[in-house]
Amino acid sequence: MVGTSQPNSRKVAFASLIGTTIEWYDFFIYGTAAALVFNKLFFPELDSMVGAIASFATFAVGFIARPLGGVVFSHFGDRLGRKPMLIWSLMLMGVATLAIGLLPTYETIGAWAPLLLVTLRFAQGIGVGGEWGGAALMAVEHAPENRRGFYGSWPQVGVPAGLLLGNLTFSAISASVGDEQFFAWGWRIPFLLSAVLIVAGLVIRITISESPVFEQVMNTKEKAKMPVLEALRSHPKTILLATGMFLGTHATFYITSTWMVFYTTQEGLFERTTVLNANSLLSFVDIPLMLLFGLLSDFFGRRRMVLGGMAVMALIAVPYFMLVGTGSIMLYLLGGMVMQLCRTAVYGPQSAYFSELFSTRLRYSGISVSYQLASILGGGIAPMICTWLYGTTGSAMSIAAYVIVLAVISFGSAYLLTETYKRDLTNDEADTTPAGQR
Repeated sequence: MVGTSQPNSRKVAFASLIGTTIEWYDFFIYGTAAALVFNKLFFPELDSMVGAIASFATFAVGFIARPLGGVVFSHFGDRLGRKPMLIWSLMLMGVATLAIGLLPTYETIGAWAPLLLVTLRFAQGIGVGGEWGGAALMAVEHAPENRRGFYGSWPQVGVPAGLLLGNLTFSAISASVGDEQFFAWGWRIPFLLSAVLIVAGLVIRITISESPVFEQVMNTKEKAKMPVLEALRSHPKTILLATGMFLGTHATFYITSTWMVFYTTQEGLFERTTVLNANSLLSFVDIPLMLLFGLLSDFFGRRRMVLGGMAVMALIAVPYFMLVGTGSIMLYLLGGMVMQLCRTAVYGPQSAYFSELFSTRLRYSGISVSYQLASILGGGIAPMICTWLYGTTGSAMSIAAYVIVLAVISFGSAYLLTETYKRDLTNDEADTTPAGQR
């Protein structure tokens, strides 16, 4: 393992945290806007339920684009380095988000409005698709060998931090203006604020150094010519299992953070500002939990965290939706916190877990493909599936059944994967043993 100083590890982990927070802020404010306003502003000709599905469909477009972003950025990340890809992904995301904030609605330009919205959402997806792999690797590959789980959890924290920042922004605007002003211009403010955040993020990322592990590969000229294709050809089973392992975590995150905003406000369970504030609190709780589970994985293993989290998630899915259905904000928070314990047990150690499955020359490609495939199969379509299930059955228990199925798939996938927390990142044995034989 290439050595690195602890102060430098902390600097890189902090830079990864700031960058991923900004990227996920941009990505998640779209989901909140899709739940609250896009159906009325960009699909006004459709009835309320169909308009909601269309709005969430544009949300899903970002997830469809994410594997493309993962492929493009991971190809160059495995050949040119992690650092330049992080800078370009942040710039792409920032331009797309700012443009959404300036986009005319259906009332102004007709059918061009939803078409342009989908195009910009696609660009957001490409940007965030290239972000996670680079940020995760920079943190893990700079980390001391016995603390990869902990330092790798820092870019993971960018997800709840970005959601928290987005929810607080939307909540503050929602509380400050009436419905007419909110739908006219208030919803645009979070998108426009992204310009300031992007500049700050770029300044921070430019100052960090390239991954020492990748530089070793550069010096030995062991770079793969087509890393994505080589990863798919050499390790299809590992990629498939890693994708399945992440399905339950990814889907339930978007169910609880995005679809639940639509469901609870549509059914009159909570006011818009109330549920946004509640989700902000839950996002805040996520942050120490991810760091804790990342650290625990350095002592007890990554795989145990995943198996435990998914087993409990399957058990509490039905009680969770019963608690939400009571209309009590305290019970909503209680159920949300238990659900988050399950998710963070998986997501906290994930950067280290995925990184240790692949050798350096294919690592950006291997982890990005696995992560982004799960983003389509688990995250992107989850709000649409939930809307369809609820519209068809009229019962939130159908959503609970969906969560149970996903948790079982993730548990089974993790069971078939190897434990990795003592593996040397520079050791190519990470690539050579089929997952089913470990």
